[in-house]
Amino acid sequence: METSSTSIATLDAELVGAIEKHWGIRSLRPLQEPAIRAVLEGRDSLVVLPTGGGKSLCYQAPAVVRDGVTIVVSPLISLMKDQVDGLKESGVAAVRLDSSISLEERLAAARDIRQGTARLVFVSPERLIQSDLWELFEDVRVNSVAIDEAHCISQWGHDFRPEYRQLHLLKEMFSGASIHAYTATATERVRRDILEQLDLVNPEVLVGNFDRPNLTYRVVPRRGDLLKQVQEVLARHKGEGGIVYCISRNEVNTLTAQLVGAGVKAKPYHAGLTSSERSATQDAFLDEACDVVVATVAFGMGIDRSNVRFVLHSGMPKSLEHYQQETGRAGRDGLEAECVLLHSGQDFFTWKGLMEKAVRESQSDRMHLDSSLQHLSEMWRYCRSPICRHKALVNYFGQEHEKESCGACDHCLGETISLTDADLVAQKIISCVARMKGSYGINHLVSVLRGDKNARVKERGHDQLSTHGLLKDSDTNDLRDWVYQLIGQGALSQIEIESSFGRPIPVVRLNQNSMQIMKGERSIRLMQPVRGKKSTKGTSSGAPKGDDGWLDVDRDLFEALRTLRKEIADKIGMPPYIVFHDATLREFARLRPSTLEAMRQISGVGDAKLRNFGEQFRDRISDFYNGQPAATS
Repeated sequence: METSSTSIATLDAELVGAIEKHWGIRSLRPLQEPAIRAVLEGRDSLVVLPTGGGKSLCYQAPAVVRDGVTIVVSPLISLMKDQVDGLKESGVAAVRLDSSISLEERLAAARDIRQGTARLVFVSPERLIQSDLWELFEDVRVNSVAIDEAHCISQWGHDFRPEYRQLHLLKEMFSGASIHAYTATATERVRRDILEQLDLVNPEVLVGNFDRPNLTYRVVPRRGDLLKQVQEVLARHKGEGGIVYCISRNEVNTLTAQLVGAGVKAKPYHAGLTSSERSATQDAFLDEACDVVVATVAFGMGIDRSNVRFVLHSGMPKSLEHYQQETGRAGRDGLEAECVLLHSGQDFFTWKGLMEKAVRESQSDRMHLDSSLQHLSEMWRYCRSPICRHKALVNYFGQEHEKESCGACDHCLGETISLTDADLVAQKIISCVARMKGSYGINHLVSVLRGDKNARVKERGHDQLSTHGLLKDSDTNDLRDWVYQLIGQGALSQIEIESSFGRPIPVVRLNQNSMQIMKGERSIRLMQPVRGKKSTKGTSSGAPKGDDGWLDVDRDLFEALRTLRKEIADKIGMPPYIVFHDATLREFARLRPSTLEAMRQISGVGDAKLRNFGEQFRDRISDFYNGQPAATS
């Protein structure tokens, strides 16, 4: 994400005042200013900004200074509720129309809409096209329609939702309103599909920088004890919020039980749980009563908690779009966060099997399966790539990464190292595949290269091959990973064949690239982890390397303010981040404002929040220092 900001003074004075008053914001993030102008000028737009890039302000701020209403299309009730609650706490009139509210609440919302007191109306796509809502908005001036999570419209996206296709009716329903699509994740193909499906007229298309420099990416082979690897990450984030993603429900249940047994405040989330169980987990996480959610991909969209400090994948996601969005739930407040991906070669075939099963059961067309498998292959190559993680991600989304070294991924932090004799190692591995003259899996290939003399190796006569024990001094895990890296770089192929048990099994095969490497016509790069090097959390957003965003912050005071925030949140029945974000609390603990006037100058402190919470935080700061003088400006 770009770190430069735009002066808020470039906008209309009334709008500037509204943004400062309600959100306590005095500078805009990249592309927010043209996105806001598009709404004010009534021009359709497509806005692609990374998670934490400030998309919601682009449609919320204009709604505050104009008569009439802005309709916000949102996919989840929980997301609508969080946004409406947050707007109300900021002094902005907003309502939602969904199945979870009572008849009395629905009638009150309709009254506010008709009387013009509600500036923003949140509604689901399927609810919006119902005729009774058409009638509700007939006599109301609808200025604009904002579509959140707009990538759900596209069948080429990673989270396609058929109900979003019905939004092509918006131009017919609200002929005088401009349409604005917002998403954090969309390739060029998906962006074109969104524009076409919504039939946007001469739209302003704004695509932000996909890079998230406050995130540290680590991609690590899954080796043996999964629980141990997970605990190593959690140990770096004691008392902090995080999400652990698993591929299957069974893994979610097993890992959650193991973590709870180890004393971690963890809860499960997947589609196999009841609606009330899922809601309880989500509420506990948002309320910071739970530190860790262990979940399938069913958990994520609509999770508005800004201070998620880590996202851990216990298996490979099924696409880079999913990975970008899921890791994007970390560090939404712009502060440092860590993203760790544990992966195995089996993950590819697990997802492939699930995708093929889904197509068979739903009778979807082959084109959708082919697209899904292509996304899966791209994700698999990313895991094996020796390229800077930040660079690889932004390149995938059609952008360039300007820095030679990001300083915030396993490769650039020196946690991996290039094998000096990679070409020779690659030739030995490929030679062994050629000598075995058959279809064998990676584990058997590794056994032969390591010089094992187990029954399977002897039965096949592979202990007599010239390549038997050719890499006997190599670590088993490293050797297995080098084979996967060769596959990922196209130097070997991995296909599925029918086994004698009637189940498909993955085997390794030679290809044209294999021969080029054997002849020395093509070079290869292989990576391995640096032994004994411990991971750190990396660097913070936009900060010099080594500055993790805690410069001059009194951590004890920060924790005291977090405790106060939780007390207030519990009392008013809201998630803590709605009171103040972590970034604001860090500024409190850095500057120690002793007056409300000084507190009001800190980003994230608007009039309503200053009025509702300011004195309590000022007094807690004063009490913490026993009345010692603190900053006044």
